[in-house]
Amino acid sequence: MVLPNKPVRGSTSGVPIMALFDLLGQRWNLRLMWELRQGPKTFRGLQSACGGVSPSVMNGRLKMLSEAKLIVQSDQGYTLSPLGAELMDELDPLRGWAKKWASEIGTKA
Repeated sequence: MVLPNKPVRGSTSGVPIMALFDLLGQRWNLRLMWELRQGPKTFRGLQSACGGVSPSVMNGRLKMLSEAKLIVQSDQGYTLSPLGAELMDELDPLRGWAKKWASEIGTKA
């Protein structure tokens, strides 16, 4: 499990920002959260939105994100927790920076 203050990839001390980068850097985690930013989705709806994630991998990722308190399961399916929604709001300004970066290095955003 990836949690702050525990050893993670790139940080033996588990500095919270490194733990977050490790968690979000694991395949499918950020994509799952991205898809949930628009509201709750069932397992199948989320799997369809992500296209290509196997059920076993998705189960593992959903468990990981739930343990990190970034998503929750409700009657409507999976949804971002208040903490997960706040994280997505905090990450949103990076889209503008990424477009500028793409422009600077000559690729389309």
